[in-house]
Amino acid sequence: MSSSPVEAPAHLGEPSVVEVSDGVYAYIQPDGSWWINNTGFLAGSQGVISIDACSTEARTKAYLSAITSVSKRPVRTLINTHHHGDHTFGNCLFEGATIVAHEKTRAEMTAFGPPQPLPFWTPIDWGDLRLELPFLTYAEGVTVWSDELRCEVRYVGTAAHTTNDSIIWLPERSVLFAGDLLFRGGTPFLLMGSVAGAIDVLETVVKPLGAETIVPGHGGISGPELIDDVLGYLRFVQDTARAGKAAGLTPLQAAREVDLGGYAALLDSERIVGNLHRAYAELDGTPRGGQIDVLSALSEMVAYNGGKPLTCYA
Repeated sequence: MSSSPVEAPAHLGEPSVVEVSDGVYAYIQPDGSWWINNTGFLAGSQGVISIDACSTEARTKAYLSAITSVSKRPVRTLINTHHHGDHTFGNCLFEGATIVAHEKTRAEMTAFGPPQPLPFWTPIDWGDLRLELPFLTYAEGVTVWSDELRCEVRYVGTAAHTTNDSIIWLPERSVLFAGDLLFRGGTPFLLMGSVAGAIDVLETVVKPLGAETIVPGHGGISGPELIDDVLGYLRFVQDTARAGKAAGLTPLQAAREVDLGGYAALLDSERIVGNLHRAYAELDGTPRGGQIDVLSALSEMVAYNGGKPLTCYA
């Protein structure tokens, strides 16, 4: 646990609960930058289904309090969209809930372990959290129900944001909880997944759903136009990687030389370096989600950031 976290600026504002459909809520945490994720929940007569936890004890307790402001029923089910700690570290605070995730999510959480000091970011106060693994896992998907409302939990089939992403689709309401396949206002991050795979998933899995309301993993609630926005960035990464390799540049050099254009306004722009590491590896034949030197890529993201740790307000 860190003793000196970076204080969030006042303009970030407070998290909010937004009812996106009858009995279906998004929990939006501004500003959606590093380790500040969105969650969501379905409130039914038999209990609450939560989609993801938060990164720290304080943030997860605030989220649980927000749930109780809507429903006095217990959280009976917690679904993790993928293994990253901003979506899973708070699992242990959902006492009595069945924790559901893809089988690879459990494996990746086990490999990473409990919250720990992270040298690449400004200090984070995780609080008193322990590792709490999913204990109901699936290979392809599972259906959960909030009263008569069908909630389809689907593994996306290939590496994308990570190797183990799932979406939560409510077909009767045309509502999609996309996890970190989609960011709004923030730079997508593919270092631990696949640029090519993310494009494939968005084009062949996400877009055909025809979702009218999308809750991204970070940033504000959106409509289907967000899918094309993210696809545009992912193709930009691929184009930059091809040009950089042709010019004999390293991923860091290519990142420093490229004009981000409209993407420069996205939060956490240093992710271009990690994304290029993944795109370079794929051009070299590394399979989707295949092993690359993640620590070196993160170190170069810090270098791109002027040698300063990446800012986190979690």
